Amino acid sequence: MMRLYSGPMATFPRYAIYHVAAPGTDLDRFGAQLLGYDAHTGEDLAFPDVIKQMAPDWRDLTKDPRKYGFHGTLKAPLSLAPGKTELEFLAACESFAAKPWPIPVITPVVGSISGFIALVPASPSPELERLAADCTCEFDSFRAPLTPKDRARRNPSDLTPRQREYLDRWGYPYVMEEFRFHMTLTGRLNAEQREPILTMLRKSFSAIGLKTLAIDRIAVFRQENADSRFRVVKDWQLRTSA
Repeated sequence: MMRLYSGPMATFPRYAIYHVAAPGTDLDRFGAQLLGYDAHTGEDLAFPDVIKQMAPDWRDLTKDPRKYGFHGTLKAPLSLAPGKTELEFLAACESFAAKPWPIPVITPVVGSISGFIALVPASPSPELERLAADCTCEFDSFRAPLTPKDRARRNPSDLTPRQREYLDRWGYPYVMEEFRFHMTLTGRLNAEQREPILTMLRKSFSAIGLKTLAIDRIAVFRQENADSRFRVVKDWQLRTSA
């Protein structure tokens, strides 16, 4: 649906460009069931029994990532700039996906990043870093400037000078060489909680037998208001340059 937002106070809806697993794949089911939310359908899902037995408070431990759905960030959540429409944003994403790309292929592992547990690459991927940087730059004309409240929410005093520079330039501190691809599985955990859960999730992930992961799909997610979850609007397969 075409929408036009023309004022600086128009914070919602918000949009993001994420990598998502194709609907119904083992990876999609793994992530969606752990978060208890399917961002493709908008439905709540039951947590796996083994998770509930080990961590009865799993719903609380996954509260934050559940809001966003299972994804890997390529362009962080944004409000549309004045005069920009959802229809134009979707068309730009479709054009972006249709370009020939060197498709990044990673070895996915369950690891810890900044205190939370996520699916991360076993080693750096220059192709993935380039894809994320291109998303950051290509779609920035659609992004409304950060409001002071949004900027404050990023706790700029906790960021490095370079991260603050990126926050002010791109609306998000973790871009370019600060980018770390991750598909989040839990909220932030203390060390005592984290180790047994990390072991459990590594075992669960190994059971699906996914040795390599092609980052070959992008999706636009939309969040209608501050209390709603992000949900897939549309997704595209990236065209390979091979």
